[in-house]
Amino acid sequence: MIKLDPIDIREAARYMGVRGEPDSNTLALIEKCEAEVRRRVRPNYVYRESEIDTSGEDVFLKDAGLRLKGEDIRRHLSGCRKAVIFAATLSSEADKLIRQTAVTDVAAALAVDCLCSAAIEQVCDKAEEEIFSEVAAEYRTWRFSPGYGDLPIDVQGDFLRSLNAQRRIGLTVTDSCLLLPTKSVTAIIGVSDVPMHKTTGSGCDSCGMRDRCAFSKKGGCSN
Repeated sequence: MIKLDPIDIREAARYMGVRGEPDSNTLALIEKCEAEVRRRVRPNYVYRESEIDTSGEDVFLKDAGLRLKGEDIRRHLSGCRKAVIFAATLSSEADKLIRQTAVTDVAAALAVDCLCSAAIEQVCDKAEEEIFSEVAAEYRTWRFSPGYGDLPIDVQGDFLRSLNAQRRIGLTVTDSCLLLPTKSVTAIIGVSDVPMHKTTGSGCDSCGMRDRCAFSKKGGCSN
């Protein structure tokens, strides 16, 4: 279980579509909701190490029994001796809080939703820090998620099964590949003994959602 630090208010505002500094009303609304989000959610994660086999058509994570299709994930893991796969979630309490807030205050529900989006990124950062305090990794890649580049998002089901994520953290996937609880993330991190090659990066060009993403249309996800 991970304990959340104060959630980045300006990051939440960015998820709300605010460009630049949020105005005083928006700031007050987000700050009002932030404490309740941290009180309610139950962040958790699971992970697994696996040796990598790139000799076949697909990248095969041998210990996880997971086949990864696509040239982007092959490039991402090029030179890596193994990978860490992980799944992180804010728990179903995040979805419940968003729904409950929407009944009485739509604006507050939006703030809660966006705070949860910022919070799950914090959870992923903390999870990665904890994982690599236990897993030896001289060098490692950035997080690569199903749906990035040409890695099919329909690998989510196999991904969660390899982690036993439903039993361990209550994380499942729908027939349309939506993670439930919704404020959840799955990712793959490559591990190497030598300095990593330059990859395509973690920006909009690598994301399978770029054609439908509001941030991409506004010029990208970075601040």
